[in-house]
Amino acid sequence: MQIEHPVRQELVKELYIDHQGWLFGWLRKKLRCPSDAADLTQDTFVRVMQCDELAQLREPRAFLTTTAGRLLIDHLRRRKLEQSYLAALALYSPDASAPSAEDHHAALETLNALATMLETLPPKPRKAFLLYRLEGLPHAEIAARLGVSVSMIKQYLASVLMQCYRVLHG
Repeated sequence: MQIEHPVRQELVKELYIDHQGWLFGWLRKKLRCPSDAADLTQDTFVRVMQCDELAQLREPRAFLTTTAGRLLIDHLRRRKLEQSYLAALALYSPDASAPSAEDHHAALETLNALATMLETLPPKPRKAFLLYRLEGLPHAEIAARLGVSVSMIKQYLASVLMQCYRVLHG
């Protein structure tokens, strides 16, 4: 059921007033970083604004926890990807010193572009890519987890790698 715009605004406003402080505290405890917690709190409410089921919401904290938890997982994956990328950059750097501020900024922009691209993928190819690249799982195990064939996993990975290439090289 589509909620009318003024009603939706009022529901989001009430939800924000009643639960924003609690959600921020919950995220701060999980992240141990107030600025990241504040960002994810705001991102959670942006997602809430897009939800069509606000009028039927019975357990707002459970809903907010689920929404924020999904964003938290994405945030932690991005952080892990960023750390892996910076570690790889340090390994392949000729002088093995810390990257310059410009290099660091360029790396973060690239990672953001890649993360944005990954978010647009269908769930199975995205999950296959993350399990392969971040967790190092073999194709057969990924196929078993996702309930598809090994050849499908190879197709998913090839497709995602092509998209990564396009992000990196145009």
